[in-house]
Amino acid sequence: MAFILALDYDGCCVDDEFPGHGEFKQDIINKAKEFQKHGAEVVLWTCREGKYLEEAVANCKKAGLEFTAINENTPATKAWLEEKHEPLSRKIHADFYADDKAKNLEIFLKIDIAATCKSFESRKRR
Repeated sequence: MAFILALDYDGCCVDDEFPGHGEFKQDIINKAKEFQKHGAEVVLWTCREGKYLEEAVANCKKAGLEFTAINENTPATKAWLEEKHEPLSRKIHADFYADDKAKNLEIFLKIDIAATCKSFESRKRR
């Protein structure tokens, strides 16, 4: 199963100017797109909803970043949970949560993408 990256929007993909949209944080956007090139699934994980969420998704698309899922588990994760007869919940599964509030963006930018994604290629969920 692929590496799953959960990516926050405000303060992570763009400067935090809610309800508006700040400038793109191009280093974060580029890193997420590079993860995708290596087979990772990227989930937009944000508190935005309604029209604000739609605007955020459209804004990311302008930057060339599209998502496997938005504020929910990926289809592969949902299938795995159903197979295990586990209840679905609002809490998503991800291998890394990139979020400005977690103060982990510097760590995110240093991740070796190729090695990380390769290490997850043979992952089997238990």
